[in-house]
Amino acid sequence: MTKAQSLFEHILTHYRGIFATLCLLPISAVYGAYSTIRNWISFQLKSAPAKHETRVEKVIRQIEDWKTHGAGQKLCTARSGWKTMSELVPKYKLSHRKINIDMYDILEIDTQRKIIRVEPLATMGQISRSLISQGWTLPVVPELDSLTVGGLIMGFGIETSSHKYGLFQHICVAFEIVTAEGVLVKCSASSNPDLFYQIPWSHGTLGFLVAAELKIIPVKKYVRLCYQPVYSLDSMVENFAQACANTENNDFIEGLVYSSEQAVIMTGKFTDTVDTDGPLNAIGLWYKPWFYKHVETYLKQRKEAIEYLPVRDYFHRHTRGYFWAMEEIIPFGNHPVFRALLGWALPPRIELLKYTETQTTQRLREKFHVIQDMLMPIRYLKQSILYFEEHFSLYPLWLSPMAIKDNNGQPGFVHPFKTAEGTVDEMYVDIGAYGTPSKQEFDNAIALPLLEKFVIQHKGYQALYARTSMSREEFRTMFDHTDYDLLRQRLPYCQQAFDEVYDKVSSKGRCAPVEMRKLEKTA
Repeated sequence: MTKAQSLFEHILTHYRGIFATLCLLPISAVYGAYSTIRNWISFQLKSAPAKHETRVEKVIRQIEDWKTHGAGQKLCTARSGWKTMSELVPKYKLSHRKINIDMYDILEIDTQRKIIRVEPLATMGQISRSLISQGWTLPVVPELDSLTVGGLIMGFGIETSSHKYGLFQHICVAFEIVTAEGVLVKCSASSNPDLFYQIPWSHGTLGFLVAAELKIIPVKKYVRLCYQPVYSLDSMVENFAQACANTENNDFIEGLVYSSEQAVIMTGKFTDTVDTDGPLNAIGLWYKPWFYKHVETYLKQRKEAIEYLPVRDYFHRHTRGYFWAMEEIIPFGNHPVFRALLGWALPPRIELLKYTETQTTQRLREKFHVIQDMLMPIRYLKQSILYFEEHFSLYPLWLSPMAIKDNNGQPGFVHPFKTAEGTVDEMYVDIGAYGTPSKQEFDNAIALPLLEKFVIQHKGYQALYARTSMSREEFRTMFDHTDYDLLRQRLPYCQQAFDEVYDKVSSKGRCAPVEMRKLEKTA
């Protein structure tokens, strides 16, 4: 390592917050402005639908070329692995044949059918901005602006409305896939249902997603948000479960857990008016405190409170702080002076954060840092919080409920397990753990395998954007592969073209950013 490299490593390791402020934020702001302008022009000129067919034909030609040259390599998308929300980078992209799928646009908003048709790289920020301006929204809007439709379908998507509408996959009406045979196939619950129900969570191992039709619903101007502080674990679990059961009155439900005995349970309702029972709070403005810090103030009030949030501010309330992960990147980011001067530039691009990781920060992150979402049946919520308290002692924890659907008897990777009472659709809760545990002598290499075993024992699921230490057998115990295996055998060229899901999400297919940079240099 040269002196210049050593100096750069020292700066990135010991002054990461300053480096992120001075370098990453300006670059991120410029790129974000470019993306916003590009998307607006593309949609206003209505050029996307005409270009879409050409883009699909380009994908098909690339696959035909792969077949002509012997179909020897596995296939993957050419999108940079640095752009994913995962802390890891796909290393299989170094050895696989890359298929370019440059599809970022909204293709159609059909208010008669109540659907929006989009390309796979359209983002939540882009879609919510376009829909809300026309009086509509997705029923499930995952809160980070840069999350893509393809990532949420092929991976995992949830929001605080999921107790009513299920996961992101459950608001999908149809998918358009280019298979490994080079054929464009449209599938839905009534047409090619075996493919339709297997695509979610499949991570691009059945074909290349080129378009999706998503449900839309009318939207109102504000969300009336009720903050309910609770001061015991039993009260936390009871109030959260009661809120989840009341789907008629609660459009949104969220819990932020600040200790095993303290949390704030939030219930939201669409409204077009701001009444006198609470103030209007435009929480999305750049100078406002990070949302989780704002919520924490209600613990001190020891009583319920009401606020009205502009609807788009509510949808993307955790974007500026990446929930609370930004505090470890820019420790002074929530200071009022920083927010006033530079809050508008948050958050920095995730790919820049990953690419500027050092060997030192990588070692510390791998051992001490946690980014995990565990999807647990709500009947095990109390046991789960106690487990995190004992083995992690990491707060806040994020609670977001979701109805796991039976999918008309077609299970897919994720489905409810039949209970003794014969439950079909079942309420789950996503427990999101992000940050550095305060437990003494914590080691992720020990804690994560134990956590995964706990989840499997309690019929839960792990979000696969995060690190996994499961063996292939454990992975197949957690996720139902029955119909997936049969479909891969039946689809022409599928096994020849695509890895299994496990090979893409396990350590075999992904690695840390520093290791990836080394592999790229030697490739």
